[in-house]
Amino acid sequence: MKSRFIIVMVVVLIAAFMMSCATTGDLKKLQGEVDAAALKADQANAKAEQATRDAAAATAAVQGAQAECSKAAANANAAADAAARAEAAAKVAEDNAKKAEAILLKGMRK
Repeated sequence: MKSRFIIVMVVVLIAAFMMSCATTGDLKKLQGEVDAAALKADQANAKAEQATRDAAAATAAVQGAQAECSKAAANANAAADAAARAEAAAKVAEDNAKKAEAILLKGMRK
């Protein structure tokens, strides 16, 4: 009776060990899952690097646009100053024309 019990226990133990061991198929399946996860990680890394390059290009474009905007603002200010000077010169010319006309009319009356 004791020997049968020991034999049954040994068989049960061997069966338990065999069930818990990974088979070659299990290992291949696990390797496939690991490879798929590594591929997804590589793809995500590549997308992140592309996004970084795109962000750097966009930053450079924004900086270029800001420089052009600054130049345009400086040109607009210069044009406004030139317009103000032209307006002042036109007023002076108009005043001089009125004075010349007044002198001419005064000379014609005599």
